[in-house]
Amino acid sequence: MIEIELQRGVLSLQPNDNSHWKWQDLLGFAERINPKRAFLFVSKVLGRHIPVSPSIMRHAFTDLAELVPDDLPEPVLVIGMAETAVGLGAGVHQVLQQRYPEAIYVTTTRHPVHGAPLLARFLEEHSHAQDQLLYGSPDAELQQQILNSKSIVLVDDEASTGKTFVNLIHALQQAGLNQISHVVTATLADWSSGIHIADLNCQSVALMTGKWQWRDAEHPIQINMPKVDTVAFGAFATLAEPTWGRLPIQDSGAHIRLAVQPDERILVLGSGEYVWSSFLLAEYLQQQGADVKFSAITRSPIAVGHAIQSALAFSDNYGLGIQNFVYNINPQHYDRVLITVETATHSVAKSLLEALPNAEVISAVDYPHQNFNLCVVND
Repeated sequence: MIEIELQRGVLSLQPNDNSHWKWQDLLGFAERINPKRAFLFVSKVLGRHIPVSPSIMRHAFTDLAELVPDDLPEPVLVIGMAETAVGLGAGVHQVLQQRYPEAIYVTTTRHPVHGAPLLARFLEEHSHAQDQLLYGSPDAELQQQILNSKSIVLVDDEASTGKTFVNLIHALQQAGLNQISHVVTATLADWSSGIHIADLNCQSVALMTGKWQWRDAEHPIQINMPKVDTVAFGAFATLAEPTWGRLPIQDSGAHIRLAVQPDERILVLGSGEYVWSSFLLAEYLQQQGADVKFSAITRSPIAVGHAIQSALAFSDNYGLGIQNFVYNINPQHYDRVLITVETATHSVAKSLLEALPNAEVISAVDYPHQNFNLCVVND
């Protein structure tokens, strides 16, 4: 039994010995600034709160995807859970297409989309931002394939109870996906006992499994969580046609390409849900010989301590008037910090740029993925 003492209580863990990955390689721990749940499993392989090599991320994506069964009835719909598992879901989908080439990928989102059919709205009840949206496709053929889905693969970084997965499946059934017969939950860490939904074949796969218990402190401190649960259009426009999953896709390979010097120390910093294309950029730079780490801006408020060694707070780049955060970033560790956003360059908070003096903003609005090649030559 592992015990982690936090300010608001004690988290007890019992990892299973037969897990595919050791828990020490997958996660650390931190304290949420969230009255609904005090603790957070902090992934060491997602590149969200801890900078990580793209090759390690790809290894985790691939290992998880290979645990998904080979015999799922098609059509297959893969869903990545925002915001943490948007990139993880895309990575799993990309690997699964070797076995299920027609599989569709879509992410849940907290950002509305003009002109797209809203398929479902559901709750992630323990979250700092509990409302989630899921969009269908404006393309009639793709939309019909979604509605005909027989297998759903739900991808998240961890499952603590499985309740969010159940909420989403019920929302999909109510939206007209009445041919679903199989559900697979694919997580890096599964602390639940799996999900159980009447009349459906439900399976769970994970890189590690185990159990957790939480014990409140005798006199827990009071928590004031900043407002981060907005689901709305912001003041700054995003990509009209996102290529990474906010709208359903089959090919998620488009991304911006940069030329870099070998051995340059580079941090690629994704933003919010815009992380998959950012990851592909980071992976591309690593393949060119750069020393690359990947991390991402988040709306999740976390206290400094344990796996969180530092934190920066600043205004979001969507113009929603909420706080965003980056964790564990020391700009002195990098020659360049590439902040990748799906909004315009001027949307990035000045305070973030001042805190990261070697930062450059790479905007997908200014430079679309499909056609843009930016060559940068250092003196």
